[in-house]
Amino acid sequence: MTAQEPGGKPEQSGVDLARVALRAAREQARARGDAARQKKQARRGGGLRSGARADGRDPMALGAAINRLLTERGWEAPAAVGGVMGRWPQIVGEDVAKHCVPERYDEDERVLVVRCDSTAWATNLRLLAPTLVARLNEDLGHGAVRQIKVQGPAGPARRYGPLRAPGSKGPGDTYG
Repeated sequence: MTAQEPGGKPEQSGVDLARVALRAAREQARARGDAARQKKQARRGGGLRSGARADGRDPMALGAAINRLLTERGWEAPAAVGGVMGRWPQIVGEDVAKHCVPERYDEDERVLVVRCDSTAWATNLRLLAPTLVARLNEDLGHGAVRQIKVQGPAGPARRYGPLRAPGSKGPGDTYG
């Protein structure tokens, strides 16, 4: 049984006093160590464990390395457009995405080439092109896409032979 002080607080014995003193000393040492460690890292220029200065050969996260490569090579716009091609159904809608697929992006002219599976969908997409350009530029940044070039379905190779009329182009209503 421990004795109590006149204020109602239990009196601490020698062992308890030693524990309290040890805990306080540990906290002070930890605080001094943290301050010393931070000062040492600041002197080293970023806290590299080797003590060497930071340079381009230091290990980095994969995402940071890819972002750095895109920036150094100037591939931000093509990579962003590639992301748009992956999100094409969300941008144009499921119905249009079933019939119209982006094929390529010309970075120099800032033209997105889209192929449709029928002439009717190609006509529809040509009418929607200004709206899509505005939506793409809103997503990618102003001026990333200047024009959408819509192409109809690719027809069969035109062959000339004995049963073909000279100058004939075949059924133009489905392949043009």
